[in-house]
Amino acid sequence: MTSKKFFASLVARQIIWFVAITALIAGLYFVKFHGLAWEVLLLPIALMIIIAVDTFQPRHSIRRNYPLIGRMRYLFESVRPEFRQYFFEGELDGKPFNRRQRSIVYQRAKNEKQTISFGMQDDPNRIGYEWAAHSVYPKKADESTFRITIGNTQCLQPYSASILNISAMSYGALSKTAVTSLNKGAKMGGFAHNTGEGGISDYHRQGGDLIWQIGTGYFGCRNQDGTFSNELFAERAAYPEVKMIELKLSQGAKPGHGGLLPAEKNTPEIAKIRSIEPYTTVHSPSAHTAFSNAIELLYFINQLRQLSNGKPVGFKICIGRQDEFVTIVEAMMETRIFPDFITVDGAEGGTGAAPMEFIDYMGMALSDALVFVSATLRQYGIREQIKILAAGKVISAFDMAKALALGADACYSARGMMFSLGCIQALQCDSGKCPVGIATQDKALYKGIDITDKSVRVANFHKNTMKALGEFIGACGFENPKEITPGVFYRRTSGNSNQSFAELYFKEKETNSKKEMSNF
Repeated sequence: MTSKKFFASLVARQIIWFVAITALIAGLYFVKFHGLAWEVLLLPIALMIIIAVDTFQPRHSIRRNYPLIGRMRYLFESVRPEFRQYFFEGELDGKPFNRRQRSIVYQRAKNEKQTISFGMQDDPNRIGYEWAAHSVYPKKADESTFRITIGNTQCLQPYSASILNISAMSYGALSKTAVTSLNKGAKMGGFAHNTGEGGISDYHRQGGDLIWQIGTGYFGCRNQDGTFSNELFAERAAYPEVKMIELKLSQGAKPGHGGLLPAEKNTPEIAKIRSIEPYTTVHSPSAHTAFSNAIELLYFINQLRQLSNGKPVGFKICIGRQDEFVTIVEAMMETRIFPDFITVDGAEGGTGAAPMEFIDYMGMALSDALVFVSATLRQYGIREQIKILAAGKVISAFDMAKALALGADACYSARGMMFSLGCIQALQCDSGKCPVGIATQDKALYKGIDITDKSVRVANFHKNTMKALGEFIGACGFENPKEITPGVFYRRTSGNSNQSFAELYFKEKETNSKKEMSNF
């Protein structure tokens, strides 16, 4: 600290002490000589205590140098996100979702007006702006085609899935009222609800179709030592509402990172759902113990398929090292075991709490990952055997159409569904203090969710997004989501240049194919 700053902080402390002592003396004077109630002394005494605590505490320099006043810094910092969101944030500024994106979900969930007046607010000339080319011959999309059949020739119980479903969010991460609302909404709308890796709770079993996700902790199907249990898995996989099994290898929010369930959160209810001992700290390892390489992974998938009596089984992955995914595909060719689906999670996915390094700097973006996965499967001639599900900031019809154009067959949405429940993007998911009662186990908060109302909103969001998708692809000249091509999507790559997704993502592959053909 420079001499001037030191002198300034010293003067500030002296002034603060002088004001506090003066206030206390004045209070004593008026109590003694003017008959005021002694309670008037409580305020100056409280100020003296706070100033004394701040002056002599060793942890915070600002409070030590500027007693009492320094506390304002922490007060302003604590309310900064709210002030920014409500007073200073522009329509397109918010992260990870801007106000425009959040608003369209709220409107669709409430069945309110979904149109916008007076022109676009985005800048079509900014680098990175994406748009779709419409057709002068628009068509009416056939909404009966907005479902796909998941299950290849090795599957005995194929599932007809909507092309938009609820992404993986566990009970424990979400409240019981939130999970119940999601599942009831899925039942109303005829789409699927992914359980997340936390197991199948009673709140998941409200009539909606389930995709049971199995993570590294094997919650709901684990032995006491944390290894996979054939018996428990077979028992729960036989539930009639369980339509598919998803084995999680990694997720966009925290690829390569395990989880931790603290003992105080491991209630008897949670313990029963997850097949663990209550009030014990449980770690989800970063890697699976049931397999350790690509061949073993495929045999484990085949084991899950047999134990579930032939239900569709796939795996979820956030692409990191591309050579490892290629090795998995080569193992498919060697074993002739093909998963029914692969969920591709983009690095921008993120309901799971994780360290900043994992959220911001780990994993491949969804667009690149979809192109890579689809192209790799085609290269080995097995693309038709395996459906691709896309997850990662999918919230609007444009997001869906873009993912479908780049190789997806269907999409997941997590945060879109949370917005339909009333999420305000408070960014408090990992605090247990979600103000709207979604990401919390605090009864005082989650009881604020009206299940009857919110389940309808979830169904409405799905229905209206599907309607918007039909209108969007119809305007581009398509009747069927399978017809969507990357050539109708464009991205501004420089000040005066746009490139289609076909050029951005597939030009090099087409050039290589032509070179290979010329060699014959």
